[in-house]
Amino acid sequence: MSLLTPLDEKDLKISRFLDLDKDKSRFYNNIYLENLDLVIKIPFTEKPSESPHRIKIEKFDLTKYIYLVDY
Repeated sequence: MSLLTPLDEKDLKISRFLDLDKDKSRFYNNIYLENLDLVIKIPFTEKPSESPHRIKIEKFDLTKYIYLVDY
């Protein structure tokens, strides 16, 4: 069973923005998939000891949050 339905490229709306997790003091580069209300959160890592593979995928409503910059 698939949770995601196939989308045509023209139907896919993508936004990108930066945000800050105040609790962890970490910045994220986010890719927001508007049609699916999903965000892919990619952390900016500064410490070499931290894994660069801490990508998160979350259900997300962009209208409920304040973000730093969209691009």
